[in-house]
Amino acid sequence: MKKTVLLLLVLFNTYLLADFVSIYRTMGIEEVQKELEKQLQTEKYWNEYLKNTDVSYGYYESNKYVIVADKLSKKIELFKKQDKKFLKLLTQSMISGEKEGDKYIEGDLKTPVGAYRLTRKLTKLDQFYGPFALVTNYPNTFDKSLNKEGHGIWIHGMPLEETREDFTKGCIALDNENLVSLEKNMNFDESVLLISEKNVEPTTKEEMSKVLSFIYSWTDAWRISDINKYLEYYSNDFKRANGQDFEAFKNHKKYIFSRNEDKTIRFTNINIIPYPNSLNKKMFKIVMDQHYQTKSYLFDGVKELYIQLDGDKISILSEG
Repeated sequence: MKKTVLLLLVLFNTYLLADFVSIYRTMGIEEVQKELEKQLQTEKYWNEYLKNTDVSYGYYESNKYVIVADKLSKKIELFKKQDKKFLKLLTQSMISGEKEGDKYIEGDLKTPVGAYRLTRKLTKLDQFYGPFALVTNYPNTFDKSLNKEGHGIWIHGMPLEETREDFTKGCIALDNENLVSLEKNMNFDESVLLISEKNVEPTTKEEMSKVLSFIYSWTDAWRISDINKYLEYYSNDFKRANGQDFEAFKNHKKYIFSRNEDKTIRFTNINIIPYPNSLNKKMFKIVMDQHYQTKSYLFDGVKELYIQLDGDKISILSEG
């Protein structure tokens, strides 16, 4: 509710209050809502909204910490989102997989490239992994759409009773005191982990405005069952984690949209994460809470989109 009120205040400050009053007076509150939703689909609104916000490492409404692991420099950095800026809390050395490049195959000794959640903390491990390990969700939805294999990618420590090589089988490893410091300075369930082959390229406000306006335009096409406009937001290379390709997805959505049902679609806690990748694409991972309701169906859960920004065009590559 608080975020909704803040958004409305920014909208009213950005556009003349008299305009909304006039719409309300002549056409009613529903038309005011429609006009607000139109404004959310414009880059102009989001450029104003983000004017004093640092989006270098993404846009976050619920995540508070960003961990950036750079395989090339062998550095890991922790940032906290605070007062619309990213505050660097620490920089540490790390080691990663023995082989260079992105992970695709089980046992290839490579550390994956991408954006991941930390799902849980493991203790009582073999002493080889140090005091504990933080588990990532590799392979994520996009990894699975690319048929990437493997599992058990952790951030862990060093052996308690022996030395070890200067590489891992694919995990990220820190000196034990650094691992403890990392974990003490953040909440792992409010964090995102970016793993790159090189420095993560900062995101600009203009790029983030494009992505935010895209989310609301895509949602609007979905809400009104405009199948042609809706499908334009998807890449021909679109693929789900279960292997469903664009043609199968398109046919399924045409069937669903043909019902022309009244829908309520609402997204909250929007997090837009720069997505390092080995495909030479400008990508973002979008994670948000979704409320979807029709007369016969209700869904409250998490929505993921993996998108490519190519110039002014945004395409959805995968979703879950």
